[in-house]
Amino acid sequence: MSAETKDWLRVTQVSKHFGAVVALEGLDAGIRLGEVVALVGDNGAGKSTLVKLLSGAHLPSAGEVLIEGKPVTIDSPSRARQLGIATIFQELALVENLTVYENIFLGREMVRPVFGVPVLDKKKMRDRVMRLIDELGSHIPSPAALVSELSGGQRQAVAIARALDLETKVVIMDEPTAALAVAETRKVLRLIEQLRVKGKGVLLVSHNLNDVFEVADRIVVLRRGRKVADCARSETDVEEVVSWITGGKPGRQTPEPEFKTSHGGEQH
Repeated sequence: MSAETKDWLRVTQVSKHFGAVVALEGLDAGIRLGEVVALVGDNGAGKSTLVKLLSGAHLPSAGEVLIEGKPVTIDSPSRARQLGIATIFQELALVENLTVYENIFLGREMVRPVFGVPVLDKKKMRDRVMRLIDELGSHIPSPAALVSELSGGQRQAVAIARALDLETKVVIMDEPTAALAVAETRKVLRLIEQLRVKGKGVLLVSHNLNDVFEVADRIVVLRRGRKVADCARSETDVEEVVSWITGGKPGRQTPEPEFKTSHGGEQH
């Protein structure tokens, strides 16, 4: 079986042009369920453009997006969510003066009838969020805690819990550890590992190669809108990835990389 047929989400020959500016050109890449793929590259490499294509903010100029081998059109963020793709941007888009459970259910609140009138079912929402928090193993004090009271790592956990509750198959995470302290970064990396254990695909966009080598199964390198490398984490090291990012060394691609859901082998 080819790599393409195993991928849950795949882009084939995808390009995106903004007038004369080529942001992406002829990109082929995919992600499987239960796999963490790191997307790396310098500023202007095309990472943000790909994230916007997959999250419904842009349509490709050419090429196709496939889910389970079937072409799809992702023309809005709501369509992306319907298809099973959730994007957690660096800004997180959380409302600080609302509680954890209110943020997770924002725009899709649970209600129950009282004398024929729908009212918020706060207990049901809090119970559901408590289960999500337990599943993730995150240390959020309470579903009723205000987001403004949470640390950076806890806020990431809220955003991930919201994505999980949407029956998401693939979670795109844009620089999830940026501006976090070491301890908070470790918590977020553990959350990413939990997503993999739960069979979710994770597309991790990051400049932090230490984080990438900690959790990624596979690394995709973009340079000036083109893919220059695509290989298993165990087949490369930080120095080689940096050389691909900077153009100091020709790229390398593995047609069908092997990956494992646990990292008991070599660490870089």
